[in-house]
Amino acid sequence: MLGGGKMKGDAGGGGGSSSISPMVSFVLGAAMATVCVLFFMSASPGRSLVDVVAWSHNNGTAAQHHHLRSVADHASDAADNLSAVVAAPAPAPVQASPYGDLEEVLARAATADRTVIMTQINAAWTKPGSLLDLFFESFRTGEGGVARLLDHLVIVTMDPAAYAGCQLVHRHCYFLRTTGVDYRGEKFFMSKDYLEMMWGRNKFQQTILELGYNFLFTDVDVMWFRDPFKHISMGADIAISSDVFIGDPYSLGNFPNGGFLFVRSCNKTIEFYRHWQAGRYRFFGKHEQDVFNLIKHEMTDRLGVAIQFLDTTYISGFCQLSRDLNKICTLHANCCVGLGAKLHDLRNVLDVWRNYTAAPVTDKRAGKFQWKVPGICIH
Repeated sequence: MLGGGKMKGDAGGGGGSSSISPMVSFVLGAAMATVCVLFFMSASPGRSLVDVVAWSHNNGTAAQHHHLRSVADHASDAADNLSAVVAAPAPAPVQASPYGDLEEVLARAATADRTVIMTQINAAWTKPGSLLDLFFESFRTGEGGVARLLDHLVIVTMDPAAYAGCQLVHRHCYFLRTTGVDYRGEKFFMSKDYLEMMWGRNKFQQTILELGYNFLFTDVDVMWFRDPFKHISMGADIAISSDVFIGDPYSLGNFPNGGFLFVRSCNKTIEFYRHWQAGRYRFFGKHEQDVFNLIKHEMTDRLGVAIQFLDTTYISGFCQLSRDLNKICTLHANCCVGLGAKLHDLRNVLDVWRNYTAAPVTDKRAGKFQWKVPGICIH
């Protein structure tokens, strides 16, 4: 009985095995293929599933082969994409410039040879009817197309109010953020805040050179009547206006004025500025113009810097006034202390200039026009 029962069981088992349906065989085969695929992928992530498909080509049906080929292609694409993402280097962190948008402003304003004109103002000089208005008017009433130079003018502002005022009237405004000094009010000559402002301006000019730009710096109390660039020598590394001009533009005996200053960007001039800045501590309590005068001999000998002092016939000022309106290019309210005094005398200067430009050529050539003197400062 026991033996007979076992045989029956074997017979039943054998009969069930031989009757397994084709569908079950397909499912089992697909499951085994999937296990093999996962094994190969985990063992060799870089291997393509196409290799596995090729290996099973003769052992599976056409449907199985097509299915595995599709899986392989998708997996391979995903692996390639993952590899590309992993292999791509992380972008270098962008270093924020300590000068904000300065380079953008300079690039927008510069000439083809990377030259900009710069002036510097605070809120006291931007009020309606103040120096900035007179400055712009001199360009607009100037001769020889001088107004076009405004396209290359960068106005450096020292406080938020000046920056907001600049943006209302000009394209190229830059806010130089500083600490320790309230720049909104008028700074009296040789006061502590005045010296900080002048030396800060000097340091900023050095930055412009280090960025690879030439500059012509002009105080905002300089009236522009004609293009001054034609009086700047191509051989000069530095061209600076003169409080007192003795006739020879390359004599170091001339007395400089930093309110109108052209500098070419090169290693020599950058080094000159470094020594100029250091002179602030060597000659403590002096402003930057006096220090320039004290180091000019030393720096020309050591660095070979070519300094041109500009003739006051063309680049003039109240210190040494040019009376020839047919030649003058710029007029600076130097040797004049106080915003009120500068405004008074420069308004008179512009009155005379407007009459001059409106006159017939014969009257201009005859020299019939002279500045109103004496004023508060002009004489």
